[in-house]
Amino acid sequence: MDANKREKEEYLEKLWEMKEQGLSTVDDLALTMSSTFEACLIDDLVVEGLVKLAQDNGKITLTGAGEKRARQIIRAHRIGERLIDDIFGGDFEKGACEFEHTNTVQIIDGICTLLGHPRECPHGLPIPKGECCRNSVKMTPNLVSPVTEMEIGQSARIAYINSADDRQMHRLNGQQIRPGTVIKLHQKYPCFVVECENANIALDEEIVSNICVWSNEPQMQPPRKKLKAVEKKRGSWWSRCLGLGNKKECGCAD
Repeated sequence: MDANKREKEEYLEKLWEMKEQGLSTVDDLALTMSSTFEACLIDDLVVEGLVKLAQDNGKITLTGAGEKRARQIIRAHRIGERLIDDIFGGDFEKGACEFEHTNTVQIIDGICTLLGHPRECPHGLPIPKGECCRNSVKMTPNLVSPVTEMEIGQSARIAYINSADDRQMHRLNGQQIRPGTVIKLHQKYPCFVVECENANIALDEEIVSNICVWSNEPQMQPPRKKLKAVEKKRGSWWSRCLGLGNKKECGCAD
Protein backbone atom coordinates (compact mmCIF):
# COMPACT_ATOMS: atom_id res chain seq x y z
CA MET A 1 0.00 0.00 0.00
CA ASP A 2 1.32 3.42 -0.94
CA ALA A 3 1.95 5.85 1.92
CA ASN A 4 -0.63 8.33 0.63
CA LYS A 5 -3.42 5.74 0.72
CA ARG A 6 -2.43 4.67 4.22
CA GLU A 7 -2.53 8.30 5.40
CA LYS A 8 -6.00 8.77 3.92
CA GLU A 9 -7.20 5.69 5.77
CA GLU A 10 -5.86 7.19 9.00
CA TYR A 11 -8.11 10.22 8.37
CA LEU A 12 -11.13 8.03 7.72
CA GLU A 13 -10.41 6.15 10.96
CA LYS A 14 -10.17 9.41 12.93
CA LEU A 15 -13.42 10.69 11.41
CA TRP A 16 -15.19 7.51 12.53
CA GLU A 17 -13.80 7.92 16.06
CA MET A 18 -14.83 11.59 16.05
CA LYS A 19 -18.37 10.55 15.15
CA GLU A 20 -18.41 8.19 18.15
CA GLN A 21 -17.30 11.13 20.33
CA GLY A 22 -19.79 13.62 18.88
CA LEU A 23 -17.13 15.72 17.11
CA SER A 24 -17.63 16.93 13.56
CA THR A 25 -15.46 19.90 12.48
CA VAL A 26 -12.19 20.24 10.61
CA ASP A 27 -10.77 21.95 13.70
CA ASP A 28 -11.66 18.87 15.75
CA LEU A 29 -9.92 16.68 13.18
CA ALA A 30 -6.83 18.90 13.15
CA LEU A 31 -6.67 18.75 16.94
CA THR A 32 -7.07 14.97 16.87
CA MET A 33 -4.42 14.47 14.19
CA SER A 34 -2.07 17.01 15.81
CA SER A 35 1.21 17.48 13.92
CA THR A 36 0.28 14.89 11.27
CA PHE A 37 -2.68 16.92 9.98
CA GLU A 38 -2.47 17.93 6.31
CA ALA A 39 -5.29 19.96 4.76
CA CYS A 40 -4.44 18.74 1.26
CA LEU A 41 -5.45 15.20 2.21
CA ILE A 42 -8.92 16.47 3.13
CA ASP A 43 -9.22 17.89 -0.39
CA ASP A 44 -8.21 14.50 -1.81
CA LEU A 45 -10.85 12.71 0.26
CA VAL A 46 -13.50 15.18 -0.90
CA VAL A 47 -12.54 14.66 -4.56
CA GLU A 48 -12.67 10.87 -4.05
CA GLY A 49 -16.18 11.16 -2.62
CA LEU A 50 -15.26 9.82 0.81
CA VAL A 51 -15.96 12.94 2.89
CA LYS A 52 -18.18 16.00 2.67
CA LEU A 53 -16.99 19.41 3.81
CA ALA A 54 -19.33 22.31 4.65
CA GLN A 55 -17.60 25.59 3.81
CA ASP A 56 -19.88 27.73 6.00
CA ASN A 57 -19.31 26.02 9.35
CA GLY A 58 -16.29 23.77 8.73
CA LYS A 59 -18.29 20.61 9.43
CA ILE A 60 -16.73 17.47 7.97
CA THR A 61 -18.60 14.18 7.63
CA LEU A 62 -18.13 10.82 6.00
CA THR A 63 -20.13 10.07 2.87
CA GLY A 64 -21.81 6.70 2.45
CA ALA A 65 -18.73 5.35 0.67
CA GLY A 66 -16.43 6.93 3.24
CA GLU A 67 -18.37 5.49 6.15
CA LYS A 68 -18.28 2.02 4.60
CA ARG A 69 -14.49 2.18 4.21
CA ALA A 70 -13.98 3.71 7.67
CA ARG A 71 -16.12 0.96 9.15
CA GLN A 72 -13.89 -1.69 7.57
CA ILE A 73 -10.77 0.03 8.94
CA ILE A 74 -12.19 0.35 12.46
CA ARG A 75 -13.44 -3.24 12.42
CA ALA A 76 -10.06 -4.57 11.29
CA HIS A 77 -8.22 -2.46 13.89
CA ARG A 78 -10.38 -3.54 16.82
CA ILE A 79 -10.48 -7.20 15.73
CA GLY A 80 -6.67 -7.01 15.49
CA GLU A 81 -6.46 -5.61 19.03
CA ARG A 82 -8.70 -8.41 20.29
CA LEU A 83 -6.59 -11.06 18.52
CA ILE A 84 -3.22 -9.80 19.76
CA ASP A 85 -4.38 -9.09 23.32
CA ASP A 86 -6.23 -12.39 23.78
CA ILE A 87 -3.72 -14.72 22.11
CA PHE A 88 -0.30 -13.06 22.11
CA GLY A 89 -0.75 -10.88 25.19
CA GLY A 90 1.51 -8.23 23.65
CA ASP A 91 1.35 -4.61 22.47
CA PHE A 92 -2.03 -4.88 20.76
CA GLU A 93 -2.23 -1.21 19.79
CA LYS A 94 0.94 -1.20 17.70
CA GLY A 95 0.10 -4.43 15.91
CA ALA A 96 -3.51 -3.41 15.26
CA CYS A 97 -2.38 -0.21 13.53
CA GLU A 98 -0.74 -2.40 10.89
CA PHE A 99 -3.58 -4.89 10.83
CA GLU A 100 -6.26 -2.25 10.14
CA HIS A 101 -4.97 -1.75 6.59
CA THR A 102 -5.79 -5.35 5.69
CA ASN A 103 -8.26 -5.17 2.81
CA THR A 104 -9.24 -8.83 2.80
CA VAL A 105 -12.66 -9.02 4.45
CA GLN A 106 -12.50 -12.82 4.58
CA ILE A 107 -9.44 -12.68 6.85
CA ILE A 108 -11.12 -10.28 9.26
CA ASP A 109 -14.35 -12.29 9.32
CA GLY A 110 -12.40 -15.53 9.79
CA ILE A 111 -10.60 -14.16 12.85
CA CYS A 112 -13.84 -12.67 14.17
CA THR A 113 -15.48 -16.10 13.91
CA LEU A 114 -12.51 -17.80 15.59
CA LEU A 115 -12.76 -15.36 18.49
CA GLY A 116 -16.49 -15.92 18.89
CA HIS A 117 -17.59 -12.59 17.33
CA PRO A 118 -16.32 -10.25 20.09
CA ARG A 119 -18.40 -7.12 20.59
CA GLU A 120 -15.73 -4.86 22.05
CA CYS A 121 -11.99 -4.20 21.68
CA PRO A 122 -9.71 -4.29 24.75
CA HIS A 123 -10.44 -0.56 25.26
CA GLY A 124 -14.16 -1.30 25.60
CA LEU A 125 -15.01 0.33 22.24
CA PRO A 126 -17.61 -1.38 20.01
CA ILE A 127 -16.43 -3.56 17.14
CA PRO A 128 -18.61 -2.97 14.05
CA LYS A 129 -20.39 -6.18 13.08
CA GLY A 130 -19.47 -8.04 9.93
CA GLU A 131 -21.54 -10.40 7.83
CA CYS A 132 -20.15 -13.27 9.91
CA CYS A 133 -21.66 -11.71 13.05
CA ARG A 134 -25.02 -10.94 11.49
CA ASN A 135 -25.29 -14.46 10.10
CA SER A 136 -23.77 -16.08 13.21
CA VAL A 137 -21.31 -17.93 11.00
CA LYS A 138 -19.71 -20.91 12.71
CA MET A 139 -18.08 -22.59 9.73
CA THR A 140 -14.76 -22.10 11.51
CA PRO A 141 -14.81 -23.58 15.03
CA ASN A 142 -14.96 -20.78 17.59
CA LEU A 143 -11.98 -20.47 19.88
CA VAL A 144 -14.12 -18.42 22.24
CA SER A 145 -17.68 -18.81 23.52
CA PRO A 146 -19.73 -17.37 26.40
CA VAL A 147 -19.96 -19.15 29.73
CA THR A 148 -23.68 -19.66 29.05
CA GLU A 149 -22.70 -22.26 26.42
CA MET A 150 -20.59 -24.28 28.87
CA GLU A 151 -21.87 -27.53 30.32
CA ILE A 152 -22.42 -27.87 34.07
CA GLY A 153 -19.20 -29.13 35.65
CA GLN A 154 -17.06 -27.82 32.79
CA SER A 155 -14.06 -25.56 33.40
CA ALA A 156 -12.42 -23.13 31.00
CA ARG A 157 -9.97 -20.23 30.99
CA ILE A 158 -11.50 -16.76 30.63
CA ALA A 159 -10.51 -15.07 27.35
CA TYR A 160 -12.15 -11.67 27.84
CA ILE A 161 -15.23 -9.95 29.26
CA ASN A 162 -17.64 -7.95 27.10
CA SER A 163 -18.67 -5.03 29.29
CA ALA A 164 -18.38 -1.26 29.13
CA ASP A 165 -19.76 -0.95 32.68
CA ASP A 166 -16.82 0.00 34.93
CA ARG A 167 -18.70 -0.92 38.11
CA GLN A 168 -19.51 -4.36 36.75
CA MET A 169 -15.88 -4.88 35.68
CA HIS A 170 -14.59 -3.81 39.11
CA ARG A 171 -17.04 -6.15 40.79
CA LEU A 172 -16.00 -9.11 38.65
CA ASN A 173 -12.33 -8.26 39.11
CA GLY A 174 -12.83 -8.21 42.87
CA GLN A 175 -14.29 -11.71 42.60
CA GLN A 176 -11.16 -12.82 40.67
CA ILE A 177 -13.23 -13.15 37.47
CA ARG A 178 -10.79 -11.75 34.94
CA PRO A 179 -9.02 -12.81 31.71
CA GLY A 180 -6.59 -15.65 32.28
CA THR A 181 -8.29 -17.20 35.31
CA VAL A 182 -10.11 -20.55 35.21
CA ILE A 183 -13.87 -20.55 35.75
CA LYS A 184 -16.04 -23.59 36.45
CA LEU A 185 -19.79 -23.72 35.88
CA HIS A 186 -21.78 -25.36 38.71
CA GLN A 187 -25.36 -24.27 38.05
CA LYS A 188 -27.54 -22.57 35.40
CA TYR A 189 -30.95 -22.38 37.12
CA PRO A 190 -32.50 -20.47 38.89
CA CYS A 191 -29.30 -18.43 38.56
CA PHE A 192 -25.81 -19.14 37.32
CA VAL A 193 -23.28 -20.30 39.91
CA VAL A 194 -19.63 -20.36 38.93
CA GLU A 195 -16.46 -21.19 40.79
CA CYS A 196 -13.39 -19.02 40.45
CA GLU A 197 -10.28 -19.11 42.65
CA ASN A 198 -12.01 -21.64 44.97
CA ALA A 199 -15.00 -19.33 45.58
CA ASN A 200 -18.58 -20.00 44.44
CA ILE A 201 -20.27 -16.94 42.95
CA ALA A 202 -23.90 -16.43 41.90
CA LEU A 203 -24.38 -14.31 38.77
CA ASP A 204 -27.34 -13.40 36.58
CA GLU A 205 -27.50 -14.54 32.96
CA GLU A 206 -26.78 -11.09 31.48
CA ILE A 207 -23.44 -10.87 33.26
CA VAL A 208 -22.51 -14.49 32.56
CA SER A 209 -23.24 -14.07 28.85
CA ASN A 210 -20.59 -11.33 28.75
CA ILE A 211 -17.88 -13.62 30.13
CA CYS A 212 -16.18 -15.37 27.21
CA VAL A 213 -13.91 -18.38 27.65
CA TRP A 214 -11.50 -20.36 25.52
CA SER A 215 -12.89 -23.68 24.31
CA ASN A 216 -12.21 -26.44 26.78
CA GLU A 217 -10.38 -28.72 24.33
CA PRO A 218 -6.63 -28.58 25.14
CA GLN A 219 -5.65 -28.05 21.52
CA MET A 220 -7.94 -25.02 21.35
CA GLN A 221 -6.38 -23.23 24.30
CA PRO A 222 -3.36 -21.28 22.97
CA PRO A 223 -0.47 -21.25 25.48
CA ARG A 224 0.29 -17.51 25.84
CA LYS A 225 3.96 -17.81 26.81
CA LYS A 226 4.78 -20.21 24.00
CA LEU A 227 3.06 -18.06 21.39
CA LYS A 228 4.86 -14.95 22.64
CA ALA A 229 8.18 -16.76 22.29
CA VAL A 230 7.34 -17.82 18.76
CA GLU A 231 6.28 -14.28 17.87
CA LYS A 232 9.55 -12.88 19.20
CA LYS A 233 11.60 -15.42 17.24
CA ARG A 234 9.84 -14.80 13.92
CA GLY A 235 9.45 -11.03 14.22
CA SER A 236 6.39 -10.03 12.23
CA TRP A 237 5.14 -13.62 12.00
CA TRP A 238 1.47 -12.90 12.44
CA SER A 239 1.39 -9.94 10.08
CA ARG A 240 3.17 -11.91 7.35
CA CYS A 241 0.84 -14.84 7.86
CA LEU A 242 -2.37 -12.84 7.83
CA GLY A 243 -1.31 -10.15 5.43
CA LEU A 244 0.36 -12.23 2.75
CA GLY A 245 -1.63 -15.41 3.09
CA ASN A 246 1.51 -17.33 2.09
CA LYS A 247 1.46 -20.31 4.40
CA LYS A 248 4.81 -21.64 3.31
CA GLU A 249 6.55 -18.31 3.88
CA CYS A 250 5.03 -17.64 7.30
CA GLY A 251 5.69 -21.15 8.63
CA CYS A 252 2.04 -22.22 8.75
CA ALA A 253 2.29 -24.87 6.02
CA ASP A 254 2.02 -27.66 8.48
